[in-house]
Amino acid sequence: MEEEQIYVLADDTRAVVFETRGVTKVYHMGEVDVHALRGVDLQLYQGEFVVLLGPSGSGKSTLLNILGGLDTPSSGEVHYRDHDLSAASERELTEYRRHHVGFIFQFYNLIPSLTARENVALVTEISQDPMTPEDALAMVDLADRMDHFPSQLSGGQQQRVAVARAVAKRPEVLLCDEPTGALDITTGIKVLEALERVNRELGTTTAVITHNAAIAAMANRVIHIADGRIARIDTNADRKQPGELEW
Repeated sequence: MEEEQIYVLADDTRAVVFETRGVTKVYHMGEVDVHALRGVDLQLYQGEFVVLLGPSGSGKSTLLNILGGLDTPSSGEVHYRDHDLSAASERELTEYRRHHVGFIFQFYNLIPSLTARENVALVTEISQDPMTPEDALAMVDLADRMDHFPSQLSGGQQQRVAVARAVAKRPEVLLCDEPTGALDITTGIKVLEALERVNRELGTTTAVITHNAAIAAMANRVIHIADGRIARIDTNADRKQPGELEW
């Protein structure tokens, strides 16, 4: 019999934002079934900063995509507050992504012909209660680069524009898939500083996927994923600031 696992924060009074129960995901590749997730039970709490840590192919991105409404589970339940995402229609998932979730990926996906300000404005123009593009870019320390095009920005600056674009709609949840994967340590720390500030000042529940174990030290909790399962969850009593990280 498997040992029962109870996942809690040191401060477990915060509201549950996500809850998954028995989530599996199977991809059918011709005659082969690939089991990306194998029964994931998890809770994420309001305002926490979580790192999902594990090797490539462990199921991290699949889990993040399901939480973000970009994918659906093969079985099990996924709840965002009082919404059952596992039973949602495509239209409902689109509305959920539009109004509640900000995404940041390893590659910045900026439009080359638009300035930083204009890239962020693409989101603010369709959001219900957005920041101004100027405020969002100032939050990631790019107030002096608003009218630069992506080709005039470094990789770290482009990623910070992507962070500003994601947070400009004031999402309740920020989901980040290897946000520093294409960056060196100096520029990567700048991006992590932006994510930490958003989490602290806006109270945005933030989940960061990485295979870089050093980043785990800045999280409230570290969720270790292996072979489609949660291997263990660690709580950091003393979180490090991004500038203290080394890798």
